[in-house]
Amino acid sequence: MHLYTDTLNKRLQQELDRITNVERILLAFGYCGNSLLGLTSSGAQLVFPCVDDCISLLLGSQHARKKISEEIGTYYLTKGWLEFESNIWQEYQYAVKRYGKEKAERLFRQILNHYHRLAVIDTGAYAVSDFLELTKKIADTLKLAHQVIPGSTNYLKKLLTGPWDDEFVIIPPGEIVTLTHLCHDTTEPLLQITSISQ
Repeated sequence: MHLYTDTLNKRLQQELDRITNVERILLAFGYCGNSLLGLTSSGAQLVFPCVDDCISLLLGSQHARKKISEEIGTYYLTKGWLEFESNIWQEYQYAVKRYGKEKAERLFRQILNHYHRLAVIDTGAYAVSDFLELTKKIADTLKLAHQVIPGSTNYLKKLLTGPWDDEFVIIPPGEIVTLTHLCHDTTEPLLQITSISQ
């Protein structure tokens, strides 16, 4: 649903409306294309990380994301993104099937024009060695440098255990998430690849 933020937003609100008899709801989401805008819970406090998206969440901070992105244009992957979502490798294979290899390669050179590295985020939650052969193949095919970048689960741990300091947004019951909640300590807008299989 991250590819379609309006759909994600509606689904999140449906889930929030369904949850009753709790004081606090923890959302393990970044702003994710403003998909949190307009969310509200009539009876519970909402708490979510003050990060632009899941990449910053998994790298441990917006500062880490910004620093890495300033080094070189980087496309990020995790095991979950490879296994459970429409991802760049599936999109590439679809393009080859639909347009042929030569046209698909031209298309992806344009799509990835600002990217020069494919980075696997290693949070230590699982062995990245299990799928590095595939990510190296993807990087070689797409003509990107390949690198494993250390990540962190600290943000997620802190979300679950607190304290919720200025790295988190806390919305009182009945209040609606607005842009003012999402705009402190944000990084510059980042390039996004949209799905080409639609």
